[in-house]
Amino acid sequence: MFVSLPTRARPSLCWATPLLFALLWLAYLWARTRPGAAQHALVLDWGALTGGQALADTLRELWTQGRGLRLLTALFLHADWVHLLGNLVFLLIFGLPAERVMGPWRFLLLFLLGGAIANLAAVLLIGAPHRLVIGASGAVSAVIGAYLALFPRAKLGVVLPLGLFLEFVRAPASLLIGIWALLQVVFAYIGPAFGAVAWAAHIAGFGFGVAYALFVRAAIARRLRRQRGF
Repeated sequence: MFVSLPTRARPSLCWATPLLFALLWLAYLWARTRPGAAQHALVLDWGALTGGQALADTLRELWTQGRGLRLLTALFLHADWVHLLGNLVFLLIFGLPAERVMGPWRFLLLFLLGGAIANLAAVLLIGAPHRLVIGASGAVSAVIGAYLALFPRAKLGVVLPLGLFLEFVRAPASLLIGIWALLQVVFAYIGPAFGAVAWAAHIAGFGFGVAYALFVRAAIARRLRRQRGF
């Protein structure tokens, strides 16, 4: 279990991460209040659907049949509460410090655009036709990638079960996130939930998050200088 450790950065108001947290919860609760058939129809209508076709044909369908919007709406659909809870926990751990540095609007763009690109990667790379890709895992992976790029020397608290006790240790974020990223690549081929988890979305989202944070780092630096009054 990762635990975010406080930094020396000057605190600033974060509203994007709590807003996304609330929207993900509300969307899940709203979907669960609908009858079983309606829940199934909701996922079919708004989940990202794989085509199992050639790249050009899949892209053409996304553009001409209005399926491109599903890349975003799929972020707010989850299979069950465990699926949702895992995304929410990691969103809070890595999202709050990333938003404090990036600002809420850049963070929102990171989450939404990163999630859409992650879902697109899953749609294109999953060979089986008519598979649904849902959940915010790709977007959260983008947040994790951005966190690593923004705080490469940060420490994360890790709660380790040692026998009957829990031990809290500090470890480099680059090491822990690097292991996590490597596992996503391995699981994409031999994962314990192969076929049920869109590992490609995790990998693509993570890569986008790193690239996005590096791309906007000059703007982030200007923002931090303004906050400090320079």
